[in-house]
Amino acid sequence: MANDLQFSWELSGTGWAVCRIADGASERKDAVSYCTDALADLLHGVAGLYGPASVQRFSFDLEPAEVRWVLRSKGSDVEIAIYWFPDMFTSFDAPDQEGTLSWGSTQPRSLLGHVVVEAAQSVLRLHSEDGYLAKWGRYPFPVAALQDLRQLHLQHDGCERQHDAIFP
Repeated sequence: MANDLQFSWELSGTGWAVCRIADGASERKDAVSYCTDALADLLHGVAGLYGPASVQRFSFDLEPAEVRWVLRSKGSDVEIAIYWFPDMFTSFDAPDQEGTLSWGSTQPRSLLGHVVVEAAQSVLRLHSEDGYLAKWGRYPFPVAALQDLRQLHLQHDGCERQHDAIFP
C-alpha cells in the first residue's frame, strides 16, 4: 500500500475533463467526456464508501472507451481498481473482469475522501457553478454530492488536514 495518493479533476475543454489518480507507484490519466455526469458519479461513489455497501462502481465515458472504477471497502482502507473497456456501449453489462485492469491501489478511505473533496472544491473555486456548466456543457456542478461527501469525510474520518470553507 502506498499512502501517497494524488487526485485531480481538471476541465480541459468544452465537454472534457482530465481525471488523474496516482500513488507512489503508478498513475492513471483519462480524458473524460461530458456524456455522463462523471464528477457527480465519482463523488457519489466515494460517498457510498461511508455506508453499508462494501463495493461502489461508476464509469467514465472516454468516447468510445469506458473506464470503470470499482471501490471495495477493506476495513478502514479502500481497494481501488480501474478497468478499461474498448466500447462503453457494449461493456455496459459486462462483468469487471472482462475489462483490462489498468490501475489499482489500496489506500485509506480517509485519504481517498480527502483528495476527491479537495479536487472537486478546486474545480468549483476555479470555475464557479455557472462557469462549470458553461464549460462542462451538459450537467451542473454537483454541489449536493460534494457537500454530502465532505460532510461524511469530516464526520467519519477525523481528518486533520486543511479543508476549504466553501460549504458551511
